[in-house]
Amino acid sequence: MTTSNTINVALIGVGNCASSLVQGINYYAGKNSEDASGLMHQSLAGYQASDLKIVAAFDIDTRKVGKDVADAIFCAPNCTTVFQENVAQTGTKVSMGALNDGFSAHLENYPQERRFVPSDAAQPSKADVVKILKDTKTDVLVNYLPVGSQKATEFYAECALEAGTAFVNNIPVFIASNPVWAKKFEDAGVPIIGDDIKSQVGATIVHRVLTDLFHKRGVPVDRTYQLNTGGNTDFLNMKNQHRLESKKESKTEAVQSVAATRIEDENIHVGPSDYVPWQKDNKIAFIRMEGRLFGDVPMNIELRLSVEDSPNSAGVSIDMIRCAKVALDRNVSGVIAAPSSYFCKHPPVQYTDEDAHRLTESFINGDNVEILQAKPLPAKQEA
Repeated sequence: MTTSNTINVALIGVGNCASSLVQGINYYAGKNSEDASGLMHQSLAGYQASDLKIVAAFDIDTRKVGKDVADAIFCAPNCTTVFQENVAQTGTKVSMGALNDGFSAHLENYPQERRFVPSDAAQPSKADVVKILKDTKTDVLVNYLPVGSQKATEFYAECALEAGTAFVNNIPVFIASNPVWAKKFEDAGVPIIGDDIKSQVGATIVHRVLTDLFHKRGVPVDRTYQLNTGGNTDFLNMKNQHRLESKKESKTEAVQSVAATRIEDENIHVGPSDYVPWQKDNKIAFIRMEGRLFGDVPMNIELRLSVEDSPNSAGVSIDMIRCAKVALDRNVSGVIAAPSSYFCKHPPVQYTDEDAHRLTESFINGDNVEILQAKPLPAKQEA
């Protein structure tokens, strides 16, 4: 671990989400609170966004391996918005990553500019990755692998355990929410935040807020759907329905967990719906909710949300990374429950967003280092 205010970060995957994160580190450098819009926390327990330093990165694409991270983030198939053109060289070259199940065979059917092009470089062993993490004194290892990368995620999670590096799991492979893996991190004295990142203002958080609103206003949700389309590599990867299974489960449970009563399976559909190449990193979500008002009089609401997917993710990831470093600083290990619930779709404990926000702020302030609770803590009473 580092002893300064710098947070040493290693990236698993240098795709669109990593691009937005690295751009953001440069974008917010030197900005004060008046012009630092877009951050949930300008300062988080004393850490600024610009305190993140990329010291290691892993990818499998031949166009990125061997390049400085500052250059690799702009290589195909990345297609996210460039909001920070001048990105300082990091001095960190992208290392060849472990392939495992991180590449789906169906991607071969699409043009190279839209998909990964695996490098023929030798893949690292677990010992190789652990050595890189230790040599670079990595504090936080951030998982940006494609959806469905079960074996690859487990490989890197094991590397984090051996290296004593905090793990931030941004994808819907269930590590933090798997009791066996959660126990491994607790026993190793290593913190983990996960699973499956919620975007800053994305389809899942909006759907949850509306579902909670129906609950609090006494309106049962009879039917609901969330249809998402996008044109980035994430959506292309999820054309493989098998790789999509965990994503659908994660997004569906995020909504179900705040419903007054569980919605029948045939009456709820939540998840990525199609790949539209020209959308690139723009994600469009269509949400419909049907319920009953006073006297069982029917009502419905429809919403269209359009966001740039990867900056929407980076706005949350930058706080997850800082919370993971705070846990390291305070020698808190295992699953960090409140930030996991606030920042992720499939945490081990599903707090309401209101409770998750309050508990996360308490964690950041050092008032609460709670790890796992069987149920949400009661809301604070007004004096």
